[in-house]
Amino acid sequence: MSFSKLGLSDTLVNTVTELGYVKPTNIQSQAIPVILQGQDLIAAAQTGTGKTAGFVLPILEKLRTSETQRKKRIRALVLVPTRELALQVADNAARYGKDIGLTSLAVFGGVDDKPQKEKLINGVDLLVATPGRLLDLYGQHAVYFEEVEFLVLDEADRMLDMGFIEDINKIISRLPQDVQNLLFSATLSNKVRDLAKTAVHNPYEISIAANSASKANIEQWLISVDKDMKSSLLSHLIQTNDWDQALIFIETKHGAAKLASQLEKRGIEAEAFHSGRSQAIRAQLLEDFKVGKIKYLIATGVGARGIDIENLSRVVNYDLPFPADEYVHRIGRTGRASASGEAISFVSRDNFKNLCMIESRLGHLIERREVEGFEPKKPIPVSILNYVPKHKRNDNEPR
Repeated sequence: MSFSKLGLSDTLVNTVTELGYVKPTNIQSQAIPVILQGQDLIAAAQTGTGKTAGFVLPILEKLRTSETQRKKRIRALVLVPTRELALQVADNAARYGKDIGLTSLAVFGGVDDKPQKEKLINGVDLLVATPGRLLDLYGQHAVYFEEVEFLVLDEADRMLDMGFIEDINKIISRLPQDVQNLLFSATLSNKVRDLAKTAVHNPYEISIAANSASKANIEQWLISVDKDMKSSLLSHLIQTNDWDQALIFIETKHGAAKLASQLEKRGIEAEAFHSGRSQAIRAQLLEDFKVGKIKYLIATGVGARGIDIENLSRVVNYDLPFPADEYVHRIGRTGRASASGEAISFVSRDNFKNLCMIESRLGHLIERREVEGFEPKKPIPVSILNYVPKHKRNDNEPR
C-alpha cells in the first residue's frame, strides 16, 4: 500500500515521498485512516515502527484547511514524557507540514520559559509538550485549550512510569469535551488501560508491538560475561571491530559517567547522556551523535527516551533492562525503516531471571556468544523460555 491510498492529500504525500518514505509502516497504514475518520484510538507500537508519522500526518491533514482563530490558542496537543521526544516530534511535524503552512512548537521544562511563551502568543497549530511545563504555561495564561481538536498521549506507559498521571488528568479535565483522543504506548499494561478509560472514548485498538518485538532486520545476540569484565569487554569490541557508532544503554547516571571515563582511559572517546546533564549539553550531544561527531553515546534508559537516530548501526545493552518491554523499546532504535541493525546485550549470571523474562516476551531465545578472553567464571544457566515471575506463578509453572 502507498501513502496515496490512505486518504492523505497530494501535498502531504509528496512531502513524505521527498523525505524518503517509500511505503507506510504497519502502524501508519492502520492508524492514519482511523484518525482521518475522526475515531479515538489506542495503539500499542514500539519505537522504530513509525508511530510519530502515524498520528502527525492525519492530524496535519485535518488541520490544513483552517487555522487558529485567536492568540495563545492551539489546535492539536501532543503530550510526551521527555524533552528529547518533544523536540523530535515537533521537528517531524515541521518537516511533514512544511508545504501546508501549519506551525508546530515543542515546550518542556529545564529551560527558560520566556521564549516558549513568546512563540505561543500568535497561536500554534500543533503543540508538543511535557505535562509539567504545559501546566505551568497554562497557569500563567500563556496558552489556552478551548480550540484543541486533538489530544495525543505519546509513550503513555513511560509518562505513567515517570509519575505524570496527575498532571495528565489535570490537562484532560481542561480540554473541550469533543477532542479526538489518541493514545500510543509501547505496551498496553493495566495502568495504561486505566488511563485510557478516562481519556479515550469507545476507541479503535491497534497492536503492532507484539508482531514487531523481534524484527528480522535486527541481529540480536548476547555475550555471557562476568559483571566486573563488562567495561573491558566493551572496549575490546569497539577496538577489535572498529564500530562506526553505538548507542550504549546503562542503568544509572553514575554508571554512565564512570563508563565514559573508563573508555577514555583506553583511548575511546565516549559521552554520557543522562537527565543529570543540562538541556543545552544534552541537545548538543544528541546533535553531535546524529551527525557522527560522537561515535559512542552512553545513555540511561530515562535520559535516552526520545533519541531517534536514522541509520543507527547498533545498540548495546551494557546493563540488561527491566521490564522486558524496555528491551524491545531499546533495540527498536536500530533497524529502522527496514534498515539492518545490531542489538548486543551483556549478560552476567545475576541477570538470568531478567534474561528469561525478555526471551519469554520475544517468544524466542537470543543467540549466545562468548568472546575469547572474557569467558565468564560464573556461567549463565540454560534459559527458561516460558519463565513467569514469581509473583505471577501458579504451582505447576516453572521455577
